[in-house]
Amino acid sequence: MSSPARPVFLDLRKIRLPLNAVVSILHRITGILLILAIPVLLWLLDRSLASPEGFAQVAAIIRHPVGLALLLIGLWWLLHHLFAGIRYLLMEFGIGEDRAGSLRTARDALYAAIFATLAVWLGLIL
Repeated sequence: MSSPARPVFLDLRKIRLPLNAVVSILHRITGILLILAIPVLLWLLDRSLASPEGFAQVAAIIRHPVGLALLLIGLWWLLHHLFAGIRYLLMEFGIGEDRAGSLRTARDALYAAIFATLAVWLGLIL
């Protein structure tokens, strides 16, 4: 016997997740993407250390507009994962465990990652 209050057809596009759930999902996704990026980063490091020509090749790859965009995205993956991880560490100590605190720390982690990414990226390209 089903309850009339339960949704019959669940439309995932209409479900609005709270910000702390979005930050949690992004934390997991960025962790997976960082793991998947390790072979590429190791190849770039190996290539840059192999010879002066290899270093110049890696520098040219990074200075290309696509390389700069990938650098920006990769920095955001790393910094979002870092700040969300700090958020979870603080929650382990009882900071931000209630609903309002959880939303506040999720918002702070999201904004801190965006601002830190832009600051580091602009510091690298300027």
